[in-house]
Amino acid sequence: MGALAQRLLLDSIGKLRRHGVTLPASLTGRIQKRFAVINVSGISKKRWIGRALRLLLGLLPRGLQVPILQGPLRGYRWIVGSGVHGYWLGTYELQKQLVFSKSIKAGMVVFDVGAHVGFYTMLASVAVGDHGEVIAFEPFPENVDILRRHIAINNRRNVQIVEAAVGDQNSTGRFKRGGDSFTGRITENGDLSLPLVTLDDLVSTRAVRPPQIIKMDIEGGEYDALVGAQNLLKTCRPQIFLSTHGPDVHTKCISLLQAMGYDLVPLHGSLESTDELIASFPPRRDS
Repeated sequence: MGALAQRLLLDSIGKLRRHGVTLPASLTGRIQKRFAVINVSGISKKRWIGRALRLLLGLLPRGLQVPILQGPLRGYRWIVGSGVHGYWLGTYELQKQLVFSKSIKAGMVVFDVGAHVGFYTMLASVAVGDHGEVIAFEPFPENVDILRRHIAINNRRNVQIVEAAVGDQNSTGRFKRGGDSFTGRITENGDLSLPLVTLDDLVSTRAVRPPQIIKMDIEGGEYDALVGAQNLLKTCRPQIFLSTHGPDVHTKCISLLQAMGYDLVPLHGSLESTDELIASFPPRRDS
């Protein structure tokens, strides 16, 4: 981690210099010394190193294409300004991205429900290989545009995009924009009309192949999406990487998955306190 982080810092400083921004040598050295042993995304804004680093990264021009600097996507291209800098630094949700990538085998089908601009879509696309497939669900048009660009600049040919929200029925929903591209959600008072689909219907009509792994992060819509996927979950038994939003949704998701026979493991903390969990069926026993 230290060598990768050191190279990351030097690369960022070099880009700033090419844009006419020069940091004092003493500050550069102090940042480099501390940075080499700290997870970038975990540096608090309250610390001087965190403030200095964010200032440094904030000077990079939006739209600049940069290489992802570490992790499973190291060397692939990313668009600065399409999300947090942790994406291209390679440290975004580091524990989760590593577990997610290692869980995927070549040839699998992966659903990315709430694909945003494609970080987990890219992780899955690389992991499943040429004979696998990733179905990326994203309703927000601005996110879809950047998602397509990330797929194109990285020449990923095993990704299918479904421009719709996922819920418990096929209908039309209202999408409310949030304060950033991460936090939009389906709600009755939304300002944008978008299609709603169920995973059960898409799989049963063979519009998409059934998945072995589902990643789901849809800003509070997780329970409805699981309700609309019950047949799929019971028959195909995919592993689920689930992010929940709010205690009520979290409790209902846990109850539904446990009732179907899933074992639940928190990514951090306890099952009750976490908002990130992995749901898996126990291995089948030979009869």
